[in-house]
Amino acid sequence: MKEQLRACIRKGIEGCIADGTLASATAPAIVVEKPSHPEHGDFATNVAMLMAKGEKKAPRAVAEIIVAKLKGSTELVDSVEIAGPGFINFRIKPSAWRETLNVISGAGAEFGKSTVGRGKKVQVEFVSANPTGPLHIGHGRGAATGDAVASLLEAAGFEVQREYYINDAGNQMNTLGLSVLLRYRELLGQQVDFPENCYQGAYIKDIAADAVKAYGDSYLQVSEDEGVAFFAKYGGNVILKGIEDDLAAFGVRHDHWFSEQSLFDDGKVPAAIEEMQEKGLIYEQEGALWFRTTDYGDDKDRVVVRSNGVTTYFASDIAYHRDKFGRGFDWVIDVWGADHHGYVPRLKGIVQGLGRNPDDLKIILVQLVSLLRDGVPVAMSTRSGQFDTLKEVVDEVGRDAARFFFLMRRSDSQLDFDLELAKRQSTDNPVYYVQYAHARIRSIFEAAQEKGVTVDLSAPQLDLLQTAEEMSLIKTLATFPETLESSAVNFEPHRITYYLQDLAAQFHSYYNKSRVIIPEEQQLSNARLFLLHCVAITIKNALTVLGISAPERM
Repeated sequence: MKEQLRACIRKGIEGCIADGTLASATAPAIVVEKPSHPEHGDFATNVAMLMAKGEKKAPRAVAEIIVAKLKGSTELVDSVEIAGPGFINFRIKPSAWRETLNVISGAGAEFGKSTVGRGKKVQVEFVSANPTGPLHIGHGRGAATGDAVASLLEAAGFEVQREYYINDAGNQMNTLGLSVLLRYRELLGQQVDFPENCYQGAYIKDIAADAVKAYGDSYLQVSEDEGVAFFAKYGGNVILKGIEDDLAAFGVRHDHWFSEQSLFDDGKVPAAIEEMQEKGLIYEQEGALWFRTTDYGDDKDRVVVRSNGVTTYFASDIAYHRDKFGRGFDWVIDVWGADHHGYVPRLKGIVQGLGRNPDDLKIILVQLVSLLRDGVPVAMSTRSGQFDTLKEVVDEVGRDAARFFFLMRRSDSQLDFDLELAKRQSTDNPVYYVQYAHARIRSIFEAAQEKGVTVDLSAPQLDLLQTAEEMSLIKTLATFPETLESSAVNFEPHRITYYLQDLAAQFHSYYNKSRVIIPEEQQLSNARLFLLHCVAITIKNALTVLGISAPERM
């Protein structure tokens, strides 16, 4: 609707330019917005105020010229008026709003999708948890966010690849290997001193027990270095398989799993460092190599290779992002925990050092989740083993509720996850409230047939939809494509959850007040059923893009 109105305004301004009533050479960029107060109309534009200086006229005078041209020139606009210093307010004809329903029904599962992305190649890298322990609830929020952002971008016409970066190099893997080795020795009767800095969780004992079954006491006699290396790889593979299984159960898939270790095995880390040295971005000082991150807004330069020759995580990140952009992506999106916010300038520096626009790298920060059980926060620590895993949460509340709750707030704001609310089958539970709206509509169609109403959605008399509640529902449905597009380009899936809750509330209120099934008025029944049919399509499409089901019955 906005696009149609924008085109109508542009055509009117171009007509004014052509007949000489406006002196400008071309029409400016036209912004159409929804007024904050409904009594001001459906849409408003400030285009007259933008043109006033060039026209050497008062904004209201410019607005009067534009309005005179628009009046009676379109089937879209019911009324147009000037307000304040020069705003132009529009009311759209009810018939034009109602026509939205035919668009929705005709598009079906495609309603809401757009081509704004124009096939631009985007990579979304998310979760990327160290393979040293099961995914916890914080990882779950990142997983839901990254997956929803990827789906939104796909719906907006982008070509998207989902990637998981496996942190399988570095000291944390050695710690994992030592943890499993010590538990392995313990299970085979040796007395061990288990360090506090090792991973304490019961899952380590489970991995060690499986190793005993598979290998017996074969690794009791090997050196500690050999044992640590073996169990680091063995334990990492077991944990990674568990992560993959947990993500699949959560409805999250990755197109590509990228190993950090492969950057070293394939020589990509030294190659990236060499390139940056040639560009003068990496320099040597006191035997170490440093990246000039202060050139890109960081508070200090960062070590890439320590004086003992050991590389830092930053070296891997340079090589990894060099590899990403080398694969031809237009945008690279990283979904990180909010505690990494200070790392953003460094990564932007890498991208700029690679000769790319730093804005080609998008960082989505995901804040912490506070998990409550009976009002008491649950401690989460991979190393101590005191945490609620993502699997435990999904098993308890269900995949749909978990995903919806993770996406209910901006990703960069803290989230309280109420387990009891997520399980409750009542209107207090937002995901239940939305899903029930879809299921309720399906039951209404079944009830219509039972009451002898012939359901015919082929040619409904839409002019019978005249109540304020009906028009409000239609207008909300019409905003879905814009909501989806803005959610995609701003990487904000919470906008869809807000939209769904608003739409569901409007539907439930309308149905509680209005008779939909009226056997003695077949045409009105069909018009109202058609409206609900379009509500159901929109709810299902919005839930689908979030990776949440739309039940037929509840």
